[in-house]
Amino acid sequence: MNQASARFVIALCALMAGSAAHAQTAAPNPAPAPVTPYADLRYRLELVDQGGLPEQAAASTLRVRAGVKTAEWQGFSALVEGEAIARIGAEHYNDTVNGRVSFPVVADRADVLLNQAWLRWKPVKAVEATVGRQAINLDNQRWLGSVGWRQNDQTLDAARVVVKPAPGFTAEYLHAWRANRVFGPDSPQGIWRDTAINGLRAAYTVKNIGTLSAYGYWLDIPSQPSSSSKSLGVRIAGELPVAGKSSILYVAEYARQHDYGNNPRRFGLDYWLIEPGFRTGPVTLKAGFEWLEGNGAVGLQTPLATLHAFNGWADKFLTTPAGGLRDFYLDAGYKVPGKGPLAGLVLRAVWHDFGSTVGSTAYGREWNALASYPVGKRVLLTAKLARYEADAFGTDTTKLWLQIEAKF
Repeated sequence: MNQASARFVIALCALMAGSAAHAQTAAPNPAPAPVTPYADLRYRLELVDQGGLPEQAAASTLRVRAGVKTAEWQGFSALVEGEAIARIGAEHYNDTVNGRVSFPVVADRADVLLNQAWLRWKPVKAVEATVGRQAINLDNQRWLGSVGWRQNDQTLDAARVVVKPAPGFTAEYLHAWRANRVFGPDSPQGIWRDTAINGLRAAYTVKNIGTLSAYGYWLDIPSQPSSSSKSLGVRIAGELPVAGKSSILYVAEYARQHDYGNNPRRFGLDYWLIEPGFRTGPVTLKAGFEWLEGNGAVGLQTPLATLHAFNGWADKFLTTPAGGLRDFYLDAGYKVPGKGPLAGLVLRAVWHDFGSTVGSTAYGREWNALASYPVGKRVLLTAKLARYEADAFGTDTTKLWLQIEAKF
């Protein structure tokens, strides 16, 4: 890490210390501070063993993120947030730009970045407009998300307007002229400049039933023409209480994607998601079927999604194959209740079976497992495992993550 990076890390740590001191000395019901600092530290060790590559990756990285947010004044507020990502130890991984192609990819490049910087105007309670660099997460982040799992967020330089004219109803529009991707500015794919990304979404929430939303995303990306598309869809997600502390969970979604802008290919492709589930006390069970259609020449793509959250944590399907992707999965979770020493511990296991939507090609299977444990209110320990077993797509891959995060 160079001297400029070191100075930035020191400054962020000092801001984090000030934030912690503020939290400890604050009065029980203080008046809103004109400026509120915040920070988090996240250390992660990511190990990857990928078939077909001679080396195993070991990425040891520390992210220090800090920012300040102002209170509202005459309806205006602002946020500025920076981050420093430092490599700890040897560079035994491919960060996509360091040339270490004998190692598996771990897209956490050491860097110092302006993560967010936005100005918000809220003239009335029901209207909110934000302009600047911002992390945006819509619905389940399948179409648009900030990729919070990676050390560097995905953010948009955008203008966004959210209107809530009636209880339970939300309508919003966004226009983005630049996408700042997780790979960092040194990567050829790290920044998509001069984009015309437009999103329109309307949602209505009914208590004890769920949220019905309709959306449209128009992506014109000159630097990545194959990612230009228009997608229109509808989604319902809800939870229906039944006897006792049990409830039925359900998600259903359909979208249709076409070529758009300067995409050289012509296509019309379907997206389907069906996810029933059941929750009783600390146990949650889900089954899911996700369909990203392919026609043999091109597959439906969601390049601005939080892709790590979908189709297995091994990240084998960040780009949908030309033959499409069919993902059948089972998901089981348990959260330890009560106030005992293990209270808050989360255990989760997921199994995927992947195949094509054209023909009957079996791509492979994947097991995922996670354990996370809160230490007090500010620290979270996480261990995470992914094991992909290839049939006709990719190669066998095992990934292990060990992480500690502290927020102030």
